[in-house]
Amino acid sequence: MRFSNTFLDEIRDRVLISDVIGRRVTWDRRKTNVPRGDYWACCPFHGEKSPSFHCEDRKGRYHCFGCGVTGDHFRFLTELEGLSFPEAVQQIADMAGVPMPIADPMEAKREKERTSLLDVMEMATQFFQDQLQTANGARARSYLRDRGLSGRTIETFRLGYSPDSRNALKEHLAGKGVLREQMEACGLVVHENVPVSYDRFRDRIMFPILSSREKVIAFGGRAMSPDAPAKYLNSNETELFHKGNVLYNFTRARRASQGADGAGTIIAVEGYMDVIALHQAGVENAVAPLGTALTESQLDLLWKMTPEPVLCFDGDGAGIRAANRAADLALPHIKPSRTVRFALLPDGKDPDDLVRHDGRAPFDKVLAQAKPLADLIWTREAGGGAFETPEARAELEARLRRIVSVIGDEDVRRHYQQNMRERLNGLFQPQFQRGGGQQGRGFSRDGSGRNFAGRGGQGRGWQGRGAPAVTTASDRLARSAMIKGHQDIPSLRESVLALTIVNHPALLHDEYDEIAAIDYDSRELQRLWSAVLGIAATLVGPQLVRERLVEQLEEQGFGALLKSLEQQVRNARLWTATEEAAMEDAREGYRQALALHKRSKALRWHKIELEGAIAEATEDGDGEAIEPLIRALQEVQLEALRLENQEAIIDGFGVLSGRVKGAAGK
Repeated sequence: MRFSNTFLDEIRDRVLISDVIGRRVTWDRRKTNVPRGDYWACCPFHGEKSPSFHCEDRKGRYHCFGCGVTGDHFRFLTELEGLSFPEAVQQIADMAGVPMPIADPMEAKREKERTSLLDVMEMATQFFQDQLQTANGARARSYLRDRGLSGRTIETFRLGYSPDSRNALKEHLAGKGVLREQMEACGLVVHENVPVSYDRFRDRIMFPILSSREKVIAFGGRAMSPDAPAKYLNSNETELFHKGNVLYNFTRARRASQGADGAGTIIAVEGYMDVIALHQAGVENAVAPLGTALTESQLDLLWKMTPEPVLCFDGDGAGIRAANRAADLALPHIKPSRTVRFALLPDGKDPDDLVRHDGRAPFDKVLAQAKPLADLIWTREAGGGAFETPEARAELEARLRRIVSVIGDEDVRRHYQQNMRERLNGLFQPQFQRGGGQQGRGFSRDGSGRNFAGRGGQGRGWQGRGAPAVTTASDRLARSAMIKGHQDIPSLRESVLALTIVNHPALLHDEYDEIAAIDYDSRELQRLWSAVLGIAATLVGPQLVRERLVEQLEEQGFGALLKSLEQQVRNARLWTATEEAAMEDAREGYRQALALHKRSKALRWHKIELEGAIAEATEDGDGEAIEPLIRALQEVQLEALRLENQEAIIDGFGVLSGRVKGAAGK
């Protein structure tokens, strides 16, 4: 039977070529570099005593420098083991855990249709490129010129422009004999509650997205109008395109990393323009996800190219949150030869900013300072925290233990546990030594108090100098999300914010910029919010309704979280967040909850700054500065406590929605 290119690519990508060849050869230990997927052996095709047979997992190819034989997975099995091609495919499919396709008379037809769809995408690409050079494309050309892109770069990435017309592309393709069904199958035209389809991309700079075979399979469009509901818009899912399985610039970056002058790694940045600007500056081994957070499939693609990709994020709050999400995504899958590093850009800068004026040197400096995954996890959990009590230290230790426990590889998990114990020792031991005259014993790895922080010592803290003691927050305040930070269960206020918008997505039309900027503490809600904004960018106009939004969120695995949020707000009887609330009530409840949320975060940062200032004054022995700082800290704590007692609920709620009384529940 004839196998489709799609099927052959899938099983070839899932199986390392070294696993296929390694069953028939013994790898040379001196020349082989396992972490890089670079293997050498004596050639199995001809007799030799020194290893000249080479295979690379990243390329999926082998080559013998002695006899010249070369090939891929299938050729190795057919030429060395004498298997027929279908038998070789069967063996690779078994290793990949992928069932063989059932003979289907329609498959050849579908493969032909896919090929014809690629032809349609190529015609659309050429149309967009031509439009960029017309008078209609003048504003788009000016934008690209202002971003510093040369004509050569624009041509390399085949950038184009979609006119501000509902029918320009549609009529162009129809004139070339392309059927409406083919245009719709490519995601080039859509029809929403109207019988006549129209162009999906209008008044946008167009970025063609290529497959691993360098065929155009989708587009990303950057809006020229500031009033567009979505700044960036990707093609919808089609027969050709599955967003979570594709990286922008994948093939070009892989080729650059493997060339004679390649960097040997892959850099994942956040957007199309970052990739293009870096390429123009000489950094050609960069890729980007397609408008969403990095997915597991995309992470696997990175690991197929390099054992240690560098994930590069903006240094602002949103970038750090994205880095933390990527760390949580990678952690369960790391192995001895598979990990990630994190490069954080200066706050307020992106790769485009760094290289536009000063070339690649500033970006290379950022890459040189990239942090290992373990450093990022530690900084996130322990950086800037005050762990002055046994309870706080125990909480940090337990949290790190839970985080590390998700690592699937037993050896790597054991080393991470040891690494985190050593970091805890280094963090806690100085606190025992200056702990106000107490003898510090610390914690052992079993929690018994032995062999952790040594003997301790005489402290020289505030009490030892006669400085006033710091008033600590109340138990209730210490347990609050505002002071404690991340919790497994989102705070009620954050749950109200998220659920109100999910149940009333019309708010996204009126308050999109403010909603997109909401900074959640809960990691679960950070993940949910990324999904909500991504879905909102694709469901435009009347399609953006609660039922469609919830349906797509559940498909992405957020069903249990949504049920938990619903029960949480119903137990608290905050009915403005429920589906039954009238729109006016929901909007007012959302605005009050958002105002309280912003104020609580401002208080938290003020508290952290004051605590840092108190610590510095204490170290410097500046007793005069400590007292006013402590008074300011007490005022912040009191205001935080007052804020905890407030509810983001509309006074007199029920005029439009009808207040529900009695036991909460659904």
